[in-house]
Amino acid sequence: MTERRKAPLDRVLTLVRALADSVEGLTLDEMAEVLGQQRRSAERARDTIALHFDLDEVEDGRRKRFRIRDSLRRHYVRPTAAELAALQTEVQAAKQANSPRQQALENLLIKLRASFDSHEKHRIDPDFAELAKLQRTLVGPGAFAIVEPETLAAVTEAIISGSCLEFEYLRDGEDDTVWRRVIPHGLLHGAVSYLVAAFPKGGYGLVTYRLDRISCAKVSEVAGAAPADFELDAWLAESFGMFREHSYNVCLRILPEAARRAKSWRFHPNQELTELGDGAVRVTFTAGGLRELADHLFTWAGDLVIEGPPELKAVMAERLHAAQISIGAQNNGASKNDVLRR
Repeated sequence: MTERRKAPLDRVLTLVRALADSVEGLTLDEMAEVLGQQRRSAERARDTIALHFDLDEVEDGRRKRFRIRDSLRRHYVRPTAAELAALQTEVQAAKQANSPRQQALENLLIKLRASFDSHEKHRIDPDFAELAKLQRTLVGPGAFAIVEPETLAAVTEAIISGSCLEFEYLRDGEDDTVWRRVIPHGLLHGAVSYLVAAFPKGGYGLVTYRLDRISCAKVSEVAGAAPADFELDAWLAESFGMFREHSYNVCLRILPEAARRAKSWRFHPNQELTELGDGAVRVTFTAGGLRELADHLFTWAGDLVIEGPPELKAVMAERLHAAQISIGAQNNGASKNDVLRR
């Protein structure tokens, strides 16, 4: 950028600093003097600055003085109406989903709004209210899992302090709880929230625990922290969903009529997409969790072919058999084993 082109920007920035530093404010004539230009140029600069800063207008006899409220730094770190509305949308979604993060998100929103003075609230509230009213995060069907605040607090404290977590856990289908002491490795939030952890003595790899099935959680006196090189994202990529199992080389051929959709679809973070000569698309990735993958592939019914592995085909056949029960069909009397053999 040449010096000549930079000059207008330099002048406006100089005026911004002058308006922020002035206690009494500047008149238009004084603003023109700062700019080294005519009064009309000062008016245009004032109108531009007013779009980005809270510009106070102070009556001084028959003249008006202008000044920028607060420090310049505050203007650059203060949330906008759109940013607050986005946070409000996530708060509402967390409430609908009974997410354990709801209270933390709501507290953050309250603190951000409380940091505004009356002038700022008056300026931002109309836009915030309109945007918040007309934005929602879709919350689909799923498990109705309520997590006790004390549980999330204990898990968070254990992670921060580098300590093990002790709790009672109710396993699926059982009536009695079992006691556990684990090293927290992370938290996963979604329709159901999970604790990712490992046993202190090792040997079993990482295990997941549903937060809603944890009770009597407390920070242990035994130290325990995740390895410094542990990456939660990399661990998650080992499986299609939450269920952990041996990884398989998955190969899906998306038919030509759905190829365009596939190019903008993510089956897996580490997928590779190859365009085939007939207009079809092949998607490959390595992951476990075949049942969750098979359930997802129902949404692509008629638009793709499972090329591998055979284990995924078998799981898909099993899920198809289960789906037939939902509509009262039994595949003309064929047994589950008959379906799997086909």
